[in-house]
Amino acid sequence: MSQPPEPVAPGSRRPDDGVGSATMEPPSLRRVAIELPIRTVLVAAGAIAVMAAFVAIGSTFLIVFVGIFLALVFEYPVRFVMSKTGMSRGLAATVTVLGVALGLVVLSLLVLVRLVGSVRDFLQELPATVQQLEGADGLSWLQGSGPGENLEEGARQVSVSVPDAISAVLGVAGDFFSVFLAGFTILFICLFLLSDITNLKRALASVLRPGEEERWLGVWDKVTASISRWAIGVVILAVIAGTTQGLTAFLLGSSYAVALGVIAGLLDMIPNIGATIAGVILVPTVWAEEGLTAAVIMLVVVLVYQQIENSVLTPKIQSKAVSLSPFFIIVAVTLFGALLGVLGALTAVPLAATIQILIQELTKARRDQIAATKATLASPAGEPA
Repeated sequence: MSQPPEPVAPGSRRPDDGVGSATMEPPSLRRVAIELPIRTVLVAAGAIAVMAAFVAIGSTFLIVFVGIFLALVFEYPVRFVMSKTGMSRGLAATVTVLGVALGLVVLSLLVLVRLVGSVRDFLQELPATVQQLEGADGLSWLQGSGPGENLEEGARQVSVSVPDAISAVLGVAGDFFSVFLAGFTILFICLFLLSDITNLKRALASVLRPGEEERWLGVWDKVTASISRWAIGVVILAVIAGTTQGLTAFLLGSSYAVALGVIAGLLDMIPNIGATIAGVILVPTVWAEEGLTAAVIMLVVVLVYQQIENSVLTPKIQSKAVSLSPFFIIVAVTLFGALLGVLGALTAVPLAATIQILIQELTKARRDQIAATKATLASPAGEPA
C-alpha cells in the first residue's frame, strides 16, 4: 500500500527531486510603518519655513537679528540703570539706548569718519605697499614669482572693492537713506524689545506649568547677562588691542599707524583667529615701510600681546560671560560665519554660549540622575551614598 507523500516546506525540494525540479517561492514582502508625532512634523516644517524665509528675505532678517541681539546686549546695562536710579524699564531703556546711540553719533563725527577714512586710504594704497614689500630686504625673490603675482592681484582686488564699500557706509557713495533707515529700524527694534521684555516674560510664564516659570525665566536672565557681559568685554579688549598695536606701529614710524590700529581692534573681535589675522596684516605692512628690524619688533609685540590677552585679559574680563572651549569657539565661528558672514563670526561666541546654556538646562535632570547613580555605585556596600 503506497504511502502518501510527505509534506514539503515551501521553497524546499524532495530528496528524489532533481536540481531542475526545485521550486522556489518568492519571499514574502513586509511593510514597515513609521509613525511620527505631529509635534515632530510641525517642528521640522517650522524649521524648513524659517530657513526658506531667511533665504527669501535675508537682508531684512539680518536687520531684525541685529536689533534683537542688541536688545540682549543692552539688557544687563538697562537692569543696572534701573537698580541705580529707580527708573521704570521703559525710561531706563530709552536713556541707555538713545544715550549710547547719541554717543556713537558724536564719536563718528569727531573720530570715526577720520579713522575709517584712514583705513580706506590704506586699502587703496595696498598695491603700492605690496610692491614695497617685494623690494624689501630678503623678499626680492617675490618679484615675478607665482606667489608674488597672486599677492599683487589680491591687493588690487581689495584696493578696488573694499574702499568702495567703506565709502558707501560713510555715505560718500551709495544710498544714504537706506543706511539711515536700516540703522533707525535696528535702533527701535532694540528699544521696543527692551521696553516690552516684562510683558514677554509674563506671556511666557502664562504657558509654563507650575514650577517651570522660575526655571526658564532664570535661563533668560543667564542668557542676557552672558551676552551683555560678552559684548562689553569684547569692546574693551578691541580698544586695548587696537591702541597697543596701533601705537606700536606709530612708534616704529609707520604712516598707516591709525589704520593698522583700527584693523587690529576690529579683527580682535573675532575669537581666537582675529588677532592672528591682524598680525598677518600688520607685520608685512611695517616690513614694507620700515624694514625687517621694525617688522620683527612688530611681530614680537603682536605675539606678546596675544599671550597677555589670552592668559590675563580675556580670563579676567570674560570669565563671567562665557565658558566655551577653544574647539567649540572655532566651530561656532565657522558655522555662524558661513551663515551670517562677518556678523555671524562676531556674534558666534554669545550664540554658542546661549545654545550651551539651553542644553545644560534641558539635560540638568538627567545629569543629576546619572551623578546620583554613580555616587550610589561608588559608595561601599551597606553604606548610604
